[in-house]
Amino acid sequence: MMKPTTPRYLNGRVRLFVGDLTDQTVDAIVNAANSTLLGGGGVDGAIHRRGGPAILEACRELRRSQWPNGLPTGQVEITGGGKLPARYVIHTVGPIFGQHGGQESELLAACYRNAIELAASHQLKSIAFPSISTGAFGYPPEKAALVVSQALHKCLDEITSIDDIRLVFFNASQMETFIAHQKFPR
Repeated sequence: MMKPTTPRYLNGRVRLFVGDLTDQTVDAIVNAANSTLLGGGGVDGAIHRRGGPAILEACRELRRSQWPNGLPTGQVEITGGGKLPARYVIHTVGPIFGQHGGQESELLAACYRNAIELAASHQLKSIAFPSISTGAFGYPPEKAALVVSQALHKCLDEITSIDDIRLVFFNASQMETFIAHQKFPR
């Protein structure tokens, strides 16, 4: 069982965890997907493996019906959660660091903002995020911490219906880097 760490941010609405994102019992988990939406490594692969074939089939349908060329960076889509404890998966494509002409921070912020807006539009109350783009996509974790904390602060000021945002880190070192570089208001 993962235990929330101290600190919590934004009046306790944002909590940090170390562990497996696919273990989170929340309304939705966020998939740091690749643009194909067809599974991959890291978080994406773990979600598809644990969630089962229903997630892949839903993603294939999204590709057929809405995104034949793949989901664009910063955009989001929602599918069922399959066999996951979460009811839904919100898929987003984070920026590959150094590949977006200096727009990486705006695109990373869009991943978080758009996922929260989509969750709110589905009347969801809880959502868990991985550390989007900081793995294979090469986004420096210390820079991501600044972007993510500022994006969440701004977004949660406007969207009050979601009261449980979980940032789930793969290991304690990732979480410590986030804590050291975040800029949530005190």
